[in-house]
Amino acid sequence: MSKVWQQTYIEAGIPDEICLPPISSSMIDIFERNSKEFADKTAYIFRDEKLSYKQVDHLSLKFAGFLQSLGLKKGARVAVMLPNILQYPISVMGILRAGLILVNVNPLYTPRELEHQLKDSGAEVIIVLDSLKNTFQQIAANTAVKHLIVTSINESLVEPFAQTNNDESILFSSALASPISTYTKPDLTLNDTAVLQYTGGTTGVSKGAELTHLNLVSNLLQNNAIFGPILLGGKQEQQNMICALPLYHIFAFQLSMMSQYVGFACVLILNPRDTPSLINEMVKHPPVLFPSVNTLTNALVNHEDIHKVDFSHIKLATSGGMATLPTTAEAWHKLTQKPLLEGYGLSETSPVVSVNPPNIKGFTGKIGIPLPSTEIAIIDDNGQEVPLNQEGEIAVRGPQVMKGYWNRPEETAQVMTHDGYFRTGDIGVMDSAGFVKIVDRKKDMILVSGFNVYPNEIEEVVSRHPKVLEAAAIGVMDEKSGEVPKLFIVKKDINLTENEIFEFISDKLTGYKQPKYIEFLGELPKSNVGKILRKELR
Repeated sequence: MSKVWQQTYIEAGIPDEICLPPISSSMIDIFERNSKEFADKTAYIFRDEKLSYKQVDHLSLKFAGFLQSLGLKKGARVAVMLPNILQYPISVMGILRAGLILVNVNPLYTPRELEHQLKDSGAEVIIVLDSLKNTFQQIAANTAVKHLIVTSINESLVEPFAQTNNDESILFSSALASPISTYTKPDLTLNDTAVLQYTGGTTGVSKGAELTHLNLVSNLLQNNAIFGPILLGGKQEQQNMICALPLYHIFAFQLSMMSQYVGFACVLILNPRDTPSLINEMVKHPPVLFPSVNTLTNALVNHEDIHKVDFSHIKLATSGGMATLPTTAEAWHKLTQKPLLEGYGLSETSPVVSVNPPNIKGFTGKIGIPLPSTEIAIIDDNGQEVPLNQEGEIAVRGPQVMKGYWNRPEETAQVMTHDGYFRTGDIGVMDSAGFVKIVDRKKDMILVSGFNVYPNEIEEVVSRHPKVLEAAAIGVMDEKSGEVPKLFIVKKDINLTENEIFEFISDKLTGYKQPKYIEFLGELPKSNVGKILRKELR
């Protein structure tokens, strides 16, 4: 296909391609480079505890040596079921440095969900919070897990020492008591698998997107090619990335790696829904880099204490994971005098596919242009490319696209085209400058009397009502039309009525797009990363 975004690249000063490291390298080389480049700078902050790049390097080597001492072979899977605490990055770096495969696990999983992921991945080790130990023990016998490592939120890593436990589990601090001399650097290449990132994907049951070292390194360098120049300055004074999104989610996982690549301190937020606590951390550690999702940003800009935060240092704010609403972007710009740059990605693409370049003035309402070394095609159901400005499924080709779904060749084949594009399941439109706008998820589309209606459009319109805090639309069955839109609203003003909404949208949405039903809720169901869960509303 013709790369219509090339002129946009030139105007934004973005390279067409990234230069990949030799095939004999891996994420280990990135970790070693960071620790050497920024040794004495702060790498991670959690509450009142800080770790320097040198300390992270030292602790992760000790943990890698401990894992190798368990007899785990190259490519064995290690599950990490932790929130945003210091043990998470130490675990991840230790696992990859040991030549093993990381399996990211949501700490909110039920025993049933955890069992599926552990059995599917074949994980031999799991690292959990002490409060989650029972969740694992309920299903332990049904899994291949041989070693349980337990930690707690308050466990200090600065001076780890050997401890004993009253059962067969291993304390995290005991693992960190291992001498570095037990560590042997593994023989890894970019083609080796690094992470199993579980996702519902575009079809069926939760499955592991198999992300290689090549996928992760590529996406790191792709993001750095666009954003690195505006984040310069990290080698001198401390600069902070506020990590409010969960690190076990691929968006925060990749952005935290990029923050380390430019020498930032990653400020770990345990509970992003505790807005007052989040604001307090932002006051203590003014952000330079702030990755977010619409629901999180919306909660911040509407909080009475947000003006206590010093936004004068901020260089980059990104938004992904779900559609960013114009009202949120406008409120953010008014607050910080900086644009909210929307991007797009998936677990299967490590995750970033496209971004709005930093030279963009104002909010575009689009997910931007493809990253360097990335191609986007808009295709029909037969896999044929559609003309510009016409709706179709977004398909992606690039070095960040997964190897496939773990042990699921048939499901992998369903989402890959014959010429190597990954079918995302998202409906989008590309304009003549290469900017893509997402219309909606293919599966969320509402069919009203044969007409396609997209929930995103309804939500975008309704969110502009001054008395609306959040909104979500779904399709419900209707005898006459097949389906009709139903709208769920969280009020900003308790006096908001249904009639006010119907009147507000009457001249903004054509008849068949207008919701037939409205329901007010105290809050909308959301995923761990803040996505509104339409499936639960259905």
